[in-house]
Amino acid sequence: MAVATVAALLAALGGALWLAVRRFVGPRVQRLHGGRNSGLMHGKTVLITGANSGLGRATAAELLRLGARVIMGCRDRARAEEAAGQLRRELRQAGGPEPGSDAGEAGELVVKELDLASLRSVRAFCQEMLQEEPRLDVLINNAGIFQCPYMKTEDGFEMQFGVNHLGHFLLTNLLLGLLKSSAPSRIVVVSSKLYKYGDINFEDLNSEESYNKSFCYSRSKLANILFTRELARRLEGTNVTVNVLHPGIVRTNLGRHIHIPLLVKPLFNLVSWAFFKTPLEGAQTSVYLASSPEVEGVSGKYFGDCKEEELLPKAMDESVARKLWDISEVMVGILK
Repeated sequence: MAVATVAALLAALGGALWLAVRRFVGPRVQRLHGGRNSGLMHGKTVLITGANSGLGRATAAELLRLGARVIMGCRDRARAEEAAGQLRRELRQAGGPEPGSDAGEAGELVVKELDLASLRSVRAFCQEMLQEEPRLDVLINNAGIFQCPYMKTEDGFEMQFGVNHLGHFLLTNLLLGLLKSSAPSRIVVVSSKLYKYGDINFEDLNSEESYNKSFCYSRSKLANILFTRELARRLEGTNVTVNVLHPGIVRTNLGRHIHIPLLVKPLFNLVSWAFFKTPLEGAQTSVYLASSPEVEGVSGKYFGDCKEEELLPKAMDESVARKLWDISEVMVGILK
């Protein structure tokens, strides 16, 4: 009886917390939707990495509704095709035209295979993009891996640093020419507030000497910010902008490598439903930076909840950013 009472109290508390959070978070998302022209991105081509689930999928859905031609760059083509089919059905059920149709303002949806853990795959993907795509208006570096056990990419890089930073570093560099020829164009980089707990150790970037999955994730997210700031400096005068964001804590499958004890799971689920953002809510800043006229010409900045935020000094260290860029060029084979 006592257990049932405690469970009921926890459920009631969770429900109250959830309603309290929705009271503040829900209207903000609704307001962002209501303020956008449904055809705002009509005629624009957007590439989103990791677009088959979580934040990437929600970002794709939103930009699709705004009229964008969305390219889903995903590692698992079968899962990406399944997600694309779901997106088409959802848009049709919501009363809009199916992506790819001539009617209305809905954009087109395209699936392409891209494995950021393989430089070979990244190069093949970019070659296909350059051959088939006449323009690229927005690149959203969204895909990521979170706190996985120690493992390496196809090219021998520590997985989190390899996917979250190096894969996107090569992808962006290989597509810069297309972005420049399509200017004004934008690059959006998804980082995390957890960058605060990371440091760039140039003596052990590949974590050969020691590995802590939490620290290595934070380091890869700090690398995302340093990359963005250095890229913004290099893109001055090109009419190509690049900004970085944190989405907040979002309920996605990104934490699939995190082990939560069975007895704690009900409480964790309660807390996540009460306090974590939905993928739709978490995607709002990515959509804002990709589409909003308010940030036209803005570059090298860090955003959260569609507002510019301050960075810690270590994320603004220009000498570290330049050194990381130079080393990354060698690691991915841009420079020998």
